[in-house]
Amino acid sequence: MSKDKHNFESNLNKLEEIVEKLENGEVDLEESVKLYEEGMKLKKICEEKLKTIELQIKKIKEENNKILKEDFK
Repeated sequence: MSKDKHNFESNLNKLEEIVEKLENGEVDLEESVKLYEEGMKLKKICEEKLKTIELQIKKIKEENNKILKEDFK
């Protein structure tokens, strides 16, 4: 992985490119295996990032003219 390791959008774009290549059959078997491995790593990184973001999401609701933050459920 490059220094973009934690850049969700960049990793997602790379993953989409890999999926497209695999679906279109643009690569031979050996390259397909390499791309599949890279895709699985990117998938894991994206899932971890989404999980982290989900934990950071706060619901904001107004109650008695006060804004309260609650953990995302």
